[in-house]
Amino acid sequence: MTLAADTFIVTNKTVLNNNDLSILLNLYQPLVGNEAISLYYTLWSYLDKTGAISNEWTHHHLLKNMQITIREIDDARVKLEAIGLLKTYKKEGNINNYIYEIYSPMSASEFINNPVLATALYNAIGKLEYEKIISFYKIPSLNLRDYEDITKSFSDVFGFYNGSINDNLIYDLKKSRYRHIEILSKIELNTILSLIPDELLNKKTINKSLKEYIYNIAYIYNYDNDDMVSLIRNSINDMHRIDKKLLRENAEKYYSFEHLGKLPSLIYKNQPEYLRKKINDDSNRSKMIYMFEVTSPYDFINSKYKKGTPTATDLKIIAHLLLDLELKPGVVNVLIDYVLKINNNRLVKSYVDTIASQWSRSNIETVEDAMNFAEKEYKRMHKNSKNTTTKMMKKEEKPDWFNQNIEENTASLEEIKKLEERIGSR
Repeated sequence: MTLAADTFIVTNKTVLNNNDLSILLNLYQPLVGNEAISLYYTLWSYLDKTGAISNEWTHHHLLKNMQITIREIDDARVKLEAIGLLKTYKKEGNINNYIYEIYSPMSASEFINNPVLATALYNAIGKLEYEKIISFYKIPSLNLRDYEDITKSFSDVFGFYNGSINDNLIYDLKKSRYRHIEILSKIELNTILSLIPDELLNKKTINKSLKEYIYNIAYIYNYDNDDMVSLIRNSINDMHRIDKKLLRENAEKYYSFEHLGKLPSLIYKNQPEYLRKKINDDSNRSKMIYMFEVTSPYDFINSKYKKGTPTATDLKIIAHLLLDLELKPGVVNVLIDYVLKINNNRLVKSYVDTIASQWSRSNIETVEDAMNFAEKEYKRMHKNSKNTTTKMMKKEEKPDWFNQNIEENTASLEEIKKLEERIGSR
C-alpha cells in the first residue's frame, strides 16, 4: 500500500481537449466512479505551465487536496490503470517514489465499439441512459443529394519551394496517446477454430481485430471453449465469415437467458494488488491468505463442488456480495469458506447477508482482516450464546484457519496440494 510520505511526479503522455473531458464524465465515470475521475483531474492539475511534467509532491499533499484516504487513492489509481488512463512506475526505498503517466481516454466511437466497455457501461447506467449517450455522440446526417463536392485538394492550393527539413526538430511531439485495456481470456482460440469445419467458416478472414473481439466477448460473459464454439457457429454469415454484431447479440442473449435478463458488470476478478499481504513465511495461514487473494470468487466456490458446477443461486449470492455490498473478492472468498464451514455446507442468502452486512459496515477490505474478524465473532458468539444447538456444535465445524497454531506450522504435502489445485483452477 502507498504511504502518505511517498513522493510522486506526474508526467503527461497526451493532449487533453474539451471533448475528452466530456467522454471522461459520460463514459468512464459510470465504470470507475467519481473518485477515480477526480484523481485523474487532480493529477492533471499538478502539471506545470508546459503541461508536460509536475514538481515532486508527497501523497500526503494529495490526500489533503482530495480529502480521501490513502486506500481510496490506491483504489482509484488501480481503476485508472486498468481502464487505460494511467500508467504507474514505482521505485522502492525508505520513501517510495512514484511516476504517474497520464493518457487520453478513447474516443466515443472506440469506447462504444469496444464490447467490454460498452457492455459494462450499458449495465451500469441502464438502457434508457445508454441510448441517450449513443444519441449524444452520434454525428447528425445531412441529405447531400442535391449538393456538389467542391472541396479543393492540398495540391490545388499549395506548392513547394526548394528547401530541406531539419530532422532534429521532429521528435516526440505532443499528441493524443492512448493505452489499450489489457484483457486476459481463458479460451484457446486455435482450439475453438479447429472444431469448426473449413467449409462452414473461412479462417483466412479472421484477422487480429476479430480475434481480439472474440477474446473480449469470452471475457465479458466468462465463456469457455465449448460456449464459444457454439456461439461462433451460430454467428457465421452467408459469406462464411464471423459476423461481429451477430456474435455479440448471440452472446448477450445466451447470457441474459441464463442470468434472468441481467448483463455482466465490471468487478475485480480477484483481490486487488494493493490490498494483498506480502507473504514472508511458509506457514499454513500465509498460504491460505495467498489462496484467498489470488482466486476469483467464482473459481473458489467452484472448487467447493466435487462434482458439477455452482448453482445459479450460489452465483447470485456472489454477485450480490461483490456488486451490491461491494465486498472485495478475497473477502468474499473468506466469507464463503466461513459460512460453508459453520452452516453445514449451505449458502443461504439471508444468513450470508447478515454476516456480509456486518463486514461491509466494519469496512473489512483485506483477507487477513476478514479472517481475524470472522474468528473473533465466532468465539464471541459461542462464548455468549445460550442456544443449545450452538453448544452442541462440533469443534471441527469451523474453518481450519481459526487454529492459532497454524501460524507456526508449515503446510503438509496434502494441504499444499489442495491449495495448488484450488489456485490452479483460476
